[in-house]
Amino acid sequence: MKVNKDGNGYTFAFSIILVIVVGVILSSLSIGLDPLKKANVAVKKKMNILSALGVESTRQDGSDKYDEFIKDSYVISHNGVLQEDLPEEKKAFNLDVQKQFRDKTIEVSDRLYPIFEAEKDGATIFVLPVVGKGLWGPIWGFVALADDYETIVGTSFDHKGETPGLGAEIAQDFFENRYNGEKIADNGQFTPIKVVQNGTGSEEQKVDGITGGTITSKGVEKMVNKTMRVYYKYFSKNK
Repeated sequence: MKVNKDGNGYTFAFSIILVIVVGVILSSLSIGLDPLKKANVAVKKKMNILSALGVESTRQDGSDKYDEFIKDSYVISHNGVLQEDLPEEKKAFNLDVQKQFRDKTIEVSDRLYPIFEAEKDGATIFVLPVVGKGLWGPIWGFVALADDYETIVGTSFDHKGETPGLGAEIAQDFFENRYNGEKIADNGQFTPIKVVQNGTGSEEQKVDGITGGTITSKGVEKMVNKTMRVYYKYFSKNK
């Protein structure tokens, strides 16, 4: 039977077949590339952890340097209790703290907190993930804590959609470095670090915020303090 290529039926059929074929091709590509995407995400995470340590890395050497500096990793509860016998997806590196933060079905008291124990220049440093909210979306990062369990020696912050030149500046060295030397505790008690404007404020624990990026800066303040409070529960028990 001769096919009428000028008819509407032929056009619709051709369109449907084309959509199905393209869909199958795109789906196959997505599945095929999934291991590569996961590997890239893992390397990026390792690079961010190393950045908080003050160690430069690339996608090519990130995994090797991670293995060189990170000596151990484990997970604690919201009450600062070490968690053991966790399933693979809840172990320190695999635990998605951003997803956990977004999941409103998970109670705050049920959240888990990874710790990455590093060794650099003969000293032990603890790299701790933090996650919170900025002006336009999620913010996250890592805070590196010295082996006195109080002094911040490095940070690495990032964001999804903060305003360029304003809130987005939290990911720049000049802001991250302002946390260096700040302490999360005083005389054995947790002490929040305030983000202030242009050196104002009477608190000893304070850092200058981003001019014009007040809401994002305060988001970093809340993110760091609420998370460090949890980690300090663990460190204060295990000094």
